[in-house]
Formats: sequence, structure tokens, C-alpha cells
Amino acid sequence: MKSLRICCTAVLLLLIPFSANALTQCDRVLQALAGALAGATCFESADLTTNNPATTPANNSLAGLPLGAFTPLTDRNVISPNPPNRTPITKTVPGIQVGGFFADDPTGEARFLIRLPNDWNGNLVVAGASGTRSEFNGDFAWSDYVLQKGYAYASQNKGVLNLKIVNIGSPTPPANDPAPCRLNPASSIWVHFFDDDPEKPFTQWTQYIIEGAQFARQAVKANYNHYPTRTYAVGTSNGGYQVRRAMEEAPELFDGGVDWEGTFIDANGPNILIDLPPAIRNWPAYLASGFNPAGSAAQNIVAAGYPPDLVSGTTSLWGLYWAQFWEVTQCQWQKRFDPSWPTYLDGPNNVDGTGGYDYFARAMLDPSIFAQVGAVATTGKIKRPLITVAGTMDALLPIKRGARAYEAAVNASRNGNNDHRESQYRLYEVQNGNHIETFKDTFTQLEFIQPHAQKAFDLLVDHVENRAALPPSQCVPRGVSIADAPAQPGHCANLFVP
Repeated sequence: MKSLRICCTAVLLLLIPFSANALTQCDRVLQALAGALAGATCFESADLTTNNPATTPANNSLAGLPLGAFTPLTDRNVISPNPPNRTPITKTVPGIQVGGFFADDPTGEARFLIRLPNDWNGNLVVAGASGTRSEFNGDFAWSDYVLQKGYAYASQNKGVLNLKIVNIGSPTPPANDPAPCRLNPASSIWVHFFDDDPEKPFTQWTQYIIEGAQFARQAVKANYNHYPTRTYAVGTSNGGYQVRRAMEEAPELFDGGVDWEGTFIDANGPNILIDLPPAIRNWPAYLASGFNPAGSAAQNIVAAGYPPDLVSGTTSLWGLYWAQFWEVTQCQWQKRFDPSWPTYLDGPNNVDGTGGYDYFARAMLDPSIFAQVGAVATTGKIKRPLITVAGTMDALLPIKRGARAYEAAVNASRNGNNDHRESQYRLYEVQNGNHIETFKDTFTQLEFIQPHAQKAFDLLVDHVENRAALPPSQCVPRGVSIADAPAQPGHCANLFVP
């Protein structure tokens, strides 16, 4: 009878549906995120690195969106060098990839991505996104790097889609859109940044890196049966801004962060609305001078905090920034904080428009401008270890007005007592590094920042997990790595060396 009972019990056990154990990895993660994500997708992948074309979807592959709103393949190229200098991929990383929209966004623009490797090291990396780029922005620079080390990887798009084309061919701002920006000073293509919609304040940038970390932790718990031991934040440019805000506002979620060329914002300055107009205003006269570095136009740009120009024939480093970034970035930010200003005014050099914008004068007329900028300020009041990696030749977010300003804000918040704080701060200045890695293809004197940012990540992890001392803030000379005993502690004496 005893053996019969054992036999029958075994049969019954075989007949009981073990639904929990039958769930796939995707099933478990999607169930855990059911209330957080809308339109969620999940797939098992033999390789989560960018060697697998399925990892990053095609541009304009989301149905129902205008051209330019969702451009993952373009976005991952923005912050990473061209081959062969991208992150080396030496192994496949099997696992699952999950994506979708944040369910709490009524506009349906906020998007989320997570990659969960089968061979997990127990930790999580949460990435920000540069510019107005998508959640796939960090695929080459960050995802490929940390996934091969076993980290779970999550990213988001700051809650906003990229842009839509509103007119082609008009020499003046089209009347069919409330906030048009031209792609560059010589362009007749006019676009609208979703970031400039009233429903998309820049305060969401902080909100969504925090929510992204929260949801990623839930996904990690569902997939691996426990929460990550450590969670790190990484990001570049506006994504670096997100990292700084994460360290300032959410120490309960993050253990440390690395910001690469993070955007600095202070209502009293520096900020983009103060710093870009002098460069825009003086560029035409500098060009007309034949790139004369001793001319008043060049001196005005340098006096505004910019690094020196590099010139090769008819090509100028400042000219690359002029054509691709200065005006369109100024337009986007001005449309957000001061939409009533007539961005494109008459004038031979647009000196009364983007180049003539006077932030302080406008804020005196409309105090809400000052209040809005103040609401998204980087305070420097970090509560977790943070490393900034920045290039001395950055001509979009000049190091004197960006990285060094943030370092000063951190130090001011601590009354100069940074070295005795548990939440350490470091600034590693990459001599000859600039904001756009691919500009090194034109000017070989420039240095890549990506390897230094990735090295900084490893140093941060060693500091957090093994209590290893972080190397001091330093100038990283050309061809040299971050050093424990740097030859140039503190700031680089020269922004450029031949």
C-alpha cells in the first residue's frame, strides 16, 4: 500500500500543471513589467551585441510615426567612433531583449529597453541618451562594452521621440509649425523636435532615467530571481546630464555613475542659451577673415569659453560644429524655454536671431524663463560616486563652461571637502578630446574619449565594489591613460597640444 501511495502521488505530481516553471524568460519579465510597459516586446537572442543585426531595429521602423521620429541605427553612431575604433566585440552574449513604451506617458513617446544576458554578473547598468536620441543611442559605446562583462543593460529615450520634418524648401520658418528649427544654417529642411512640445518639459529627462532604473530592477528580479547587487548609470552629453541628475536625486537606486561630456545647466549660467549665441554670432566674420585666429571674431569665440579652432585647408573644427550643431541646438533649447523669441530674424548673418539671443535680457522680461531653466539645473549635490570624462576640445559644451563648471558646483556643495566624502567626484580631462568622436576622422590631432569613459567605468566599479581609491582628477595627455599618479593633476594647462 505504501508503494502504491508513492506511485500514485508521483503520477498526480506529473499531472499538476507547473505554470510558474513553464513560463519562459520573456513571459516572466513581461509579467513583471505588465503595468509599467505598453506595447512591450521580448525575444530570446543568440547574441545581444551589435554583431547581431536584430539587436538594433531599423530607422523609422515604428509604425505610425513620422520620418525622423525613431532612428535607432543613426542614433548608435552619434557618440561612438567609426570602425575600427568602436568597442571590440570578442564574444557572443546570449540572452533576452525587452522593449516598449512607458505606460505612464500620455503622449506615447517615452520608450524603454533592457537586455538581460544569460551569463549575468549580478549587476545592472542604466544608460542615458544623448541629444534627442532613442534608447538605442548607447548600443556601440556602452551596451556592447558592459554586456560582454555580464551586466544587465537598460536604456531609455528621456521620455521623448526625436524629430519630424515639417517643411522642405522654405527659405524662412514655415508657418505650418509652432516651433520649427532648420537642420543647419545652409539648409532649407525644417524640423520640429518633439522635445519642444508643451507636454515634454526637460524635467522628464530626470524622471525617465529614474523610472528606467526602477523598471529594469523589476525585470532583473523576474529573470534572475533577485535584484541587482549594484546599479550603475552611464551616459553621454544629455545622457551624461541624466547621470548627474540620477546621482543627485536617486541615491537609493544607483551605486555610482560615469558621465561623458554631460550637459551643464544653471539658471545663473553657464547654460546653452548663454554659451552658444557668441559662437553663432561671430562665426560668419571669422569665416570671412580666412580663419584668422588673431582676428576679433576668433578672439570673441575663445573669450566665450571655446577651445581654439583647428583648420585644415578649407575645413575648420568650429565650422563642423557651426554646420551641424550650434544653431540647431540653440534653436531647440530656445524653443523650449523661450518660445516667443523670433528665432530666425532678418539680418546678413542672423545676428539678431540665434546669434543675437540674450538670455539674461530675455529672463528679465519674462522671469518664467529663469524659473524653467532652474527647474532642470544640475546642482552638484551628488550622493553617490560620480566620474566626469570630458574633452578639452569640445566645441559644443566647452569644458570651461561645462565639465569644469560642474566640478565647481560639486565642490561648492561640499565646501571644498570632496576628498573626505564617501560619494567621491572625479573629473578626467582628455586632452584634445572633443564632443564628436568621428571628427577625429577629419582632424587626426583629436583624441577619442570612448576608451577613457569605459576605463572610468571600470575604475568606478572597482571603487564601489572593492573600495579601491579612485585616481585623482587629472589631465589625461594625448596617448596616455588615466593614471593613479598623474603627471598633470587637476585641469589641463593647455586645451590643445599639437
